[in-house]
Amino acid sequence: MISSSLILFYIAGSITLGGALGVVMTRNIVYAAFSLLACMLGVAGVFLLLYAEFLALVQILIYGGAVVIVILFALMLTRIEDFATLTDHRQWPVAAVVAVAVFGVLAAAITTTAVSVGQRESVSFDALGETLFTRWAIPFEVASLVLLVALIGAVVLVRTQGGRD
Repeated sequence: MISSSLILFYIAGSITLGGALGVVMTRNIVYAAFSLLACMLGVAGVFLLLYAEFLALVQILIYGGAVVIVILFALMLTRIEDFATLTDHRQWPVAAVVAVAVFGVLAAAITTTAVSVGQRESVSFDALGETLFTRWAIPFEVASLVLLVALIGAVVLVRTQGGRD
């Protein structure tokens, strides 16, 4: 019998795969960014099925929101003339063969590995919050500074030389 969690997993998985295919196959980079958002929302759905509410929330807020917004801002700051000379790469058949080979290896590893299934339970937000703000506070601050420096670097690179733009 098919359970409701399995049906929800198939829905979340199909959203994730559809979004990932949209990212890879579309030619419009704005559509690729929105497909990335759909993929991230599908992954958040899988996290919810695993009782990882915090990871689902982070997936939506940080990856689904902030990363897609940064990608769209980077597109707005990029000069469109830089994309006029881009063409398709001639290495796409090699990339397709490598992708199929990697898929085969992953599928073989997934089908031959035994999975131990235990009782699912969620972590309390009190314990999670205490761990995040005591043990992982400095790495989060360093990551935010790296993202800030990257955004400032993108703005500096896009600016043209000379007067005010």
